[in-house]
Amino acid sequence: MPQSLSRVVVHLVFSTKNRTPWLSDPAIREELFKYMGGILINIDCPAILINGVEDHVHVLCNLSRKLAIMNLVEAIKTEPSKWLKTKGPQFAEFHWQAGYGVFSVSQSNVEAVKTYIANQEEHHKKTTFQDEFRKLCLRHEIDIDEKYVWE
Repeated sequence: MPQSLSRVVVHLVFSTKNRTPWLSDPAIREELFKYMGGILINIDCPAILINGVEDHVHVLCNLSRKLAIMNLVEAIKTEPSKWLKTKGPQFAEFHWQAGYGVFSVSQSNVEAVKTYIANQEEHHKKTTFQDEFRKLCLRHEIDIDEKYVWE
C-alpha cells in the first residue's frame, strides 16, 4: 500500500504539581486550553477536546503517526508551562506533575470520552483527581504504585 494511514485516539491526563489549584480561574483555563490546542495542531495531533479543572487537564486528541507519545506529552506540558508563567507573577512557580496517564480510546468510545471530559466541573464536585485517576487506570487495567504516582 503506497499510503500510510492511521487513526489513534488518546486520552491524556495530568495534574499540576502536588495538585495545586493553579488553574482555578476559568478564564485562564480557557486561554490555556486554546493554547494547548494550537500546540497540538502544530505537532499534527489535533485536539478533539481539552478540558479540566483547577488542578488537572484532560486532552483527547488524535496521535500523529509520526510522533511518539512521550513527544506529545513533552510538547503539551512544556510549552504551556512556559506560556502560563508569562501570565503574571502569580504563575512564577507553576509546574505540572512529572507523570501522566495516557489511555487509548477506540473510535466507538470517542463520543463517550468527549462527554466525560466536557463534564469535568460537575464530575469533580463528587470525586477527587486521585479517585478519578485510580478509576481510569483500573478501567484500562493499569496497575499503579501509590508511592510513586502522586506528587
